[in-house]
Amino acid sequence: MNRRGILTGTLAAGTAAVLPNRLSRAATYPPSRVLRFVPQSDLSNMDPVWSANFVIRNAGLLVWDTLYGIDSQMRPQRQMVEHEEVSADGLTWTFTLRPGQMFHDGTPVRARDAVASLKRWAVRDTMGQRIASIQQSLTALDDRRFRWTLQRPFAKMLFALAKSNTPCSFVFPERVAETDPFRMITDFTGSGPMRFMKDEWVIGSSAAFERFSDYVPRAEPASWMAGGKRINFDRIEWRVMPDAATAVNALSAGEVDWVEAPQPDLLPLLARNRAVRTGISNPMGTVTAIRLNHRQPPFDNPALRRALLMAVDQDDYTIAIAGDDPAMRKRMMGFFTPGSELYTEEGSDLLKQPRNLEAARKAVLDAGYRGEPLVILSAQDIFNMRAASEVSAELFRKIGFNVELVATDFATIQVRRGNKGPVSQGGWSVFSATHAGVDCINPAAYFGLRANGERAWFGWPDSPRVEAGIRDWFDAPDLEAEKAIARRINADAMQDVVFVPTGLFLNKHAWRSGLEGIVSAPMPVFWDVAKRA
Repeated sequence: MNRRGILTGTLAAGTAAVLPNRLSRAATYPPSRVLRFVPQSDLSNMDPVWSANFVIRNAGLLVWDTLYGIDSQMRPQRQMVEHEEVSADGLTWTFTLRPGQMFHDGTPVRARDAVASLKRWAVRDTMGQRIASIQQSLTALDDRRFRWTLQRPFAKMLFALAKSNTPCSFVFPERVAETDPFRMITDFTGSGPMRFMKDEWVIGSSAAFERFSDYVPRAEPASWMAGGKRINFDRIEWRVMPDAATAVNALSAGEVDWVEAPQPDLLPLLARNRAVRTGISNPMGTVTAIRLNHRQPPFDNPALRRALLMAVDQDDYTIAIAGDDPAMRKRMMGFFTPGSELYTEEGSDLLKQPRNLEAARKAVLDAGYRGEPLVILSAQDIFNMRAASEVSAELFRKIGFNVELVATDFATIQVRRGNKGPVSQGGWSVFSATHAGVDCINPAAYFGLRANGERAWFGWPDSPRVEAGIRDWFDAPDLEAEKAIARRINADAMQDVVFVPTGLFLNKHAWRSGLEGIVSAPMPVFWDVAKRA
């Protein structure tokens, strides 16, 4: 059935039937105090340090607070920290927590909780790993103060603790933070403005959060992840709707209040509905990428990776994801976010030239490819990943690869992409990835650019020269030096093909016109949102 037919047909009265009965607790609150939200994909787990999933990060921002937060001007601001002191040599950082902060179980937030949380975070986060590599000690001084002592200065400390990319510097109770960083937590006691209702969580269906009355927001106005996080709802419900038409239909019928990522081809229908508003969800856009497995054939061969650069037409990807409107997509002939200070096309000649499928086919053969199976993982429940994977499968077949497209759900891909073995043992060759444009403006929080082998993100690229450039960038004395190093990083990353950039697109979100306070940000910002009675 055509999606547009669904929306104009009889399903409007029946959408409620798909909503879970376990959300009946909402009836205890006035409708104006309940927000019904449809996330971009399922909330498959609730460990925002173990997982790099943006949806889990977004849920985490409700449940746990962070030491610092990035604001709308990309500046780090204090959040759980009241103030910090830095020694003249830049080696000693002393942090003091705000007084009166509580966990959801009624226990006070202490410096030892922050220390344990930072130690777990530093194992999984790229910037945390860098700090840990130059760390001398990290200790609690008393209940409110902790000290981080370094062997060499780290000027980007506050950005590391404030950044929006995953994982963020969430603070957990010490007992939770002591969980092995490579095991998921099961205790979701938080320090943020909302409590996670674990007993109502149904993976693939729904999740709920209820207001934590003892949360004390900062006094200043909210700005993205910074400032006073004032929640105007007693309850926020997340309703998982993998089918795009069902989600948009529910919004049109008033059965949900806010849809994070409506499918682009359905937006014209929403635009004609006076009860619905739409807007750009993330002003920095979303970077799309072909993520390659550097450990296994065929893409352990750098010549085969470079052959892809000849074949890719970024418009194929961004149009498939975002539609024909050129205002909603950009070419990205480098690794840094277009329009950012470090954007460069240095060394990108293969990607910039007009697509040449014949030359790419020849390059594939010349590189020694002889028909080895290539497995592409495709998440059917995330539209942009599904669309990009289908473009990749068609393209790779055209240039001579023996392609198997594995269509599954994103939760399964999250598990399978960790398999470093060959495809015959459940491994993989390719998956389509996205990175928030705000995370790709520089190397600081850009885990997708890291090329440190076994410690790199999925695909495990190993490029000592890219890693050397990233280290040099952290020590750069000024912006001009940073730009020069970024040009070098870009050229080296293109030569080794850390991943294949496939463009940048803008998303829209949609909400009922009765909602006020919706802002454009790299994540859904729930604070200051209110519903008119």
